[in-house]
Amino acid sequence: MGDMQLILRILLAVVLAWPAVLYAVVGDEATHESDHHEDVLELPEVHVHGLPLNKDQQVGPVAKSTPWPGIPASLNGQEIDDWMKARLLVSKHAKVTVVVLEPCKHRELTTAGVHALGKWTFDPQMRGDDPVDGELTVRIHFRTR
Repeated sequence: MGDMQLILRILLAVVLAWPAVLYAVVGDEATHESDHHEDVLELPEVHVHGLPLNKDQQVGPVAKSTPWPGIPASLNGQEIDDWMKARLLVSKHAKVTVVVLEPCKHRELTTAGVHALGKWTFDPQMRGDDPVDGELTVRIHFRTR
């Protein structure tokens, strides 16, 4: 990738993340605060960072279906604040491969995360009108109170 493309991608990321800074939730107790400058989809116990905004601003694959992982029954009743980081490799044919970059401290949560991510479906990344191989990195945050 050329230097100009890299500069444009960084500039686009800064411009798109700026509104998130203005509307950050006060008292958010996440251990990775910088991730909250990105788009966050939130559920009571699990939230995911790193999903692309929408198809017309596509710099990576676009998620069509994102089933959420749950807290495994073996961890019910425990206080959890754990996260994992994974890279999703999406082929130009929309086949997904999950690569764990950083596992959770609890093996059960990593397993639940990988299982859920394996069910995600995508439209492939596009270069003009042609589908190309792409990837995106997501962080799954498991938290109970």
